[in-house]
Amino acid sequence: MPIYFYKAKNLEAEEEAGTLEAKNPSELAKILRKKKYFLTYVKEEKEEKKGILSFNLDFFDRFFKVPLAEKLFFTKNLRVMMKTGVSLPRAFKILSRQAKNSKFKQALKTISEKISKGNSLSKSLGFFPEIFSDLYKETLKAGEETGSLEESLKILENQMQREHDLKSKVKTAMAYPMMVLIMTLLIGVFMMIFAVPNLKVAFEELNVQLPLTTKIFLSSADFLMKNWIGFGFFIFILILVLTSYLRTKKGQKTKSKLLLKIPIVSKIIKETNSSLALMILSSLLKAGVPVVRGLEITSGALSNFYFKESLINASKVVEKGGKISDSLKPYKNLYSPMVLEMMEIGEETGETSEILKGLADFYEEEVTNSLDKLSSVIEPILILGIGVIVGFFAISMLQPIFNISKGL
Repeated sequence: MPIYFYKAKNLEAEEEAGTLEAKNPSELAKILRKKKYFLTYVKEEKEEKKGILSFNLDFFDRFFKVPLAEKLFFTKNLRVMMKTGVSLPRAFKILSRQAKNSKFKQALKTISEKISKGNSLSKSLGFFPEIFSDLYKETLKAGEETGSLEESLKILENQMQREHDLKSKVKTAMAYPMMVLIMTLLIGVFMMIFAVPNLKVAFEELNVQLPLTTKIFLSSADFLMKNWIGFGFFIFILILVLTSYLRTKKGQKTKSKLLLKIPIVSKIIKETNSSLALMILSSLLKAGVPVVRGLEITSGALSNFYFKESLINASKVVEKGGKISDSLKPYKNLYSPMVLEMMEIGEETGETSEILKGLADFYEEEVTNSLDKLSSVIEPILILGIGVIVGFFAISMLQPIFNISKGL
């Protein structure tokens, strides 16, 4: 995407200038309007010519994200380098050599060059919104403005470490049931393609009367054998359409609504999103980011549509002079009474950041406990489900053989 140099003003006539990546000037204007700024001047910056290899990397990198673990490693090393007095351009250049991800490596090199030319760190990071989130940029921007960049990096490091640990726990808990389901599916397809056709030949030779369930299995195996290319193509298209739908606003809303209605899973979704929201908002407030902007950034970091919506609406209420605790009270189905009560206490005592951090710690432990319970519940359900499928298949295939034995 092209990079634009822009100038913009807000309602207080304060001017902001900088560079941002956008598809076109219209999209740039929309991005600025979200920040309460109005575009007054725009000019596309000419990029350096790229080679074929660089072009190919850019094309394929669109489909891959820089892993959170790599960004966490980078943040830790950058903080250490700043503490020892290494200049920012040199630190980015050194860290670009250590980066494993080609997209990240190129981004760090470019950022080093931008800082050397006089751009601030936060504006240089703005060239790569797909790598460095608003949370990352705004935290470092607050650090630059207050002269506490090293402290801001420390806050980011802690927040990213906890986010990484939390997401790893969820992924680990879901890995086992997903593997079991995939293996069951593969074994089922293998049986349909290789085992069932052989049994069909035997039944036809013996001219035996087949039960309905056996006929269903044999017909399914026939269909897979004759139309496996078409069936595979249909599954591929189905996955593609479903994935595309889930990326839309309506799809995200539908997915979020379904997940919030599933027993046990609903509890984990609420606890995970609450923990992330509290954790991120606490980090932003501690770094000195304004509350309204902090709520907007936090909403963008969450996965559930309804949690996102609650924080966006809360930012509008707070912008008009309301409290965070009051703005979230209409969402008692998402946030527990304890969260709302503790937020209110934090606002009254001026310790909102610390109280949010304490709540995030509590919910992080709750997520761990809920995931353990989910694992203990899913395992017997999977075993029972697989047992029913295998038993149904065995009875369907063996029943004709028993009928033959009785006739002898």
